[in-house]
Amino acid sequence: MTKDTPTRILLKLSGEAFCGPAGFGIDTTRLALIAGEIKQAADLGAQLAVVVGGGNIIRGAELADQGDIEQGTADYMGMLGTVMNGMALREKLVSVGVDSRVLSALEIKSVAEPFIKNRAIRHLEKGRVVVLVAGTGNPFFTTDTCAALRATELGCTQLLKATKVDGVYTADPKTNPEATRYESLSFDEALAKGLAVMDVTAFAMCRERNIPIRVFQFDVPGNIARVVSGDSIGTLVTNE
Repeated sequence: MTKDTPTRILLKLSGEAFCGPAGFGIDTTRLALIAGEIKQAADLGAQLAVVVGGGNIIRGAELADQGDIEQGTADYMGMLGTVMNGMALREKLVSVGVDSRVLSALEIKSVAEPFIKNRAIRHLEKGRVVVLVAGTGNPFFTTDTCAALRATELGCTQLLKATKVDGVYTADPKTNPEATRYESLSFDEALAKGLAVMDVTAFAMCRERNIPIRVFQFDVPGNIARVVSGDSIGTLVTNE
């Protein structure tokens, strides 16, 4: 890791990162891949906080759209999905020799410590990977917003958004073969072009707090370590 590499980083993993071809649940192969990638990054000396999504378990917004379950309740159910992913990730990290802690925005003392900013920072300073679950602890907010909030609270110098694609494109590369990838973007440019980097609330917070966002493909071996080492993979979004 070079001297210019951020030393405290927020990694955002979607729930999709945890599931296999079936599109739901926790796939042990994917879990091992994620843990191995995080271990490589931690071995470089980076302080890593990881916000996990829960879409592989349950999507609160989709459940609410089906009726019967009010969105606030559905969102809390989604938060519990992130807790399951975080618990699984911590267990796998420990099994590969990475000291880690699960901190939850919802009080679930039996399985996770409560999220307290200074406690999280202390864990990071001790070299532990901090796995952050249950979003912000409030309904109607996404885990993207949680990632931006925690990056701000913990003083992270960069937010890494791990996705299925290798950056931000001019259009959806799955449906438009003419789409091209941006190597870098300004926040203003991304907003003007309507590019879906993160949800609007999260994006605005990173823009206001001047927290760069790097969007990259998570399931390429070594990618997380490359980003931590300062390699310019994916797309970097900044205020410049």
